[in-house]
Amino acid sequence: MTNSAAPIRLAIVDDHRMLLGALTEWIRNAADDIDMVAAVTTWPDLLTHPEFPVDVVLLDLDLKDSLPISVKLRTLKTTGVKTVLMSTYSEPAVIREAIAAGALGYLVKSEEAAMIVEAIRAAHSGKPFISSELDLALSADEVGGAPKLSAQERRVMALYGGGEPVKQVAQALEISEETAKSYLKRIREKYRVAGIDVGTKVALRKRAIQDGLLVQVDYHRASETNLTE
Repeated sequence: MTNSAAPIRLAIVDDHRMLLGALTEWIRNAADDIDMVAAVTTWPDLLTHPEFPVDVVLLDLDLKDSLPISVKLRTLKTTGVKTVLMSTYSEPAVIREAIAAGALGYLVKSEEAAMIVEAIRAAHSGKPFISSELDLALSADEVGGAPKLSAQERRVMALYGGGEPVKQVAQALEISEETAKSYLKRIREKYRVAGIDVGTKVALRKRAIQDGLLVQVDYHRASETNLTE
């Protein structure tokens, strides 16, 4: 995205040096309207950096220090800096607390570079940003329901939860095995984000029954071998 206005001055704070380097590279390659002016590993390093204050800070929620995130967000707000938080946590309660404390954006660290760039641009404009996956988690948490699955994801979940191995699921839906595995991974991630564990085949089958994707009788066709796959 090319922008004739002054570039967004960005700082990243993350105590995982490898991720810090990767984020820096991703964002530089993904956006020419963002100027990476600081990439540091600690909160004090940010505050004492010669480029501070910046326009937007991409801040790791899980920094290994004793300073509450609310204090950090308040400090950044008083200096006119917009904040996008990133974390390994995707629990709705954590997200709501962060937004309430003043974060304009919230991302899980597995997001693609394009999503991170979108969040930075939104924050710079003063707009809140939460990825669609996290938004689904918040919605599901509010109503106590399941995450929203696509029609194909529902088919994969029903077949796999009903006892079919991945290979048979792929054949039934006329997709590749790798595509079927990708669907399963996405389904599990959506449920994980919603705070629901479907990490095993048994757990996924139970959830499929609970969410009306699979009737109880279907499960009895599955062998113990298939369920432990």
